[in-house]
Amino acid sequence: MANLTSMSGFLLMGFSDNHELQILHALLFLVTYLLALTGNLLIITVTSLDHRLQSPMYYFLKHLSLLDLCFISVTVPQSIANSLMNNGYISRGQCILQVFFFIALASSEVAILTVMSYDRYAAICQPLQYETIMNSYACRQAVTAVWLAGGLSGLMHTAVNFSIPLCGERVIHQFFCDVPQMLKLACSHEFINEIAVAAFTTSAAFICLVSIVLSYIRIFSTVLRIPSAEGRTKVFTTCLPHLFVVTFFLSTAGFEFLHPPSDSQSAMDLMFSIFYTVIPPTLNPVIYSLRNEAMKAALRKVLSKGEFSQRKIYLKAI
Repeated sequence: MANLTSMSGFLLMGFSDNHELQILHALLFLVTYLLALTGNLLIITVTSLDHRLQSPMYYFLKHLSLLDLCFISVTVPQSIANSLMNNGYISRGQCILQVFFFIALASSEVAILTVMSYDRYAAICQPLQYETIMNSYACRQAVTAVWLAGGLSGLMHTAVNFSIPLCGERVIHQFFCDVPQMLKLACSHEFINEIAVAAFTTSAAFICLVSIVLSYIRIFSTVLRIPSAEGRTKVFTTCLPHLFVVTFFLSTAGFEFLHPPSDSQSAMDLMFSIFYTVIPPTLNPVIYSLRNEAMKAALRKVLSKGEFSQRKIYLKAI
């Protein structure tokens, strides 16, 4: 530990000091990561190739899957490697990159979820103007704004966070470079700028949350006036998965970032960090495709084509 404090890097405490438990954690994370990788790549593939899935809803879903794929790749592979090598050390450069991409992608995810809720509002509450409101140019502009806003947020947090002088042992009680945990390492009264940046991004996230809530209030009030039970079911099938994703991601991330970090390793901190860093990117492909008939049909088509191609290759080899 004495040598570590004189180095520029950090020590990630992870989940356990027991190497057998670290191996178990690495295996569980590896399985979860492969599931997230497969699910999100499938959604990106089918929404890119299937001509029936070219509406704005699926265009935004494709970018959400891309964000999820990048988001889980920022923290999980590094954690798996640390557990397998029984070494939680991470260099300053790696930590800077991890903080930047983590904040940037998390901010972009909140923004894309807000855009998706507005898309559902326009489709359900203003169906006659929908094609005009959500035309291809508007969709491209919205996605560009999502990625730029995320990048700006990540850049601000990274620049401010790593300009703060650090005091004491460079130990982070997390499995990744978590900003709230890193602020504990700052010298007294030196992190006022980071608090200001955090207040700004929290305000932006709150505005996104209010926009999402207002969109769904309008959506549900419109849906309840639909006379057809089949029509109501169809709307709920497309809206409820998105609402669940938004609620789960924002509530767990909000709890983790707004509550004061503990002075020691906390099982609750680790649990909530898993809830918003690992679970959403893994479950989102399942949630969005489970009740969506068009997505399920497109997935079956892609998988059947893949199976047919494998059979052709096998027969040629014979």
